[in-house]
Amino acid sequence: MSENDSEGVSRLCFEEALAELESIVRRREEGSGRLEDAIVAYERGVTLQRHCDAKLQEAQMRVERIVLGRDGAATSESISFD
Repeated sequence: MSENDSEGVSRLCFEEALAELESIVRRREEGSGRLEDAIVAYERGVTLQRHCDAKLQEAQMRVERIVLGRDGAATSESISFD
């Protein structure tokens, strides 16, 4: 487990992770701060971005399962990602 993951990224919902990632981007665009802080923020941002990608992929798979059931017909099967 990476240091950034141990700080709770895996427990964040998509919206929380995206909001934190957007905050990091805004702070980095301002250009203030130390180099070490920028590196740590970049590492955290990468972890958040990967987490968001995984959450989006889970949502896509869920929608695909809703649209195409096991028999190929439309279904409303629900999947829990908790």
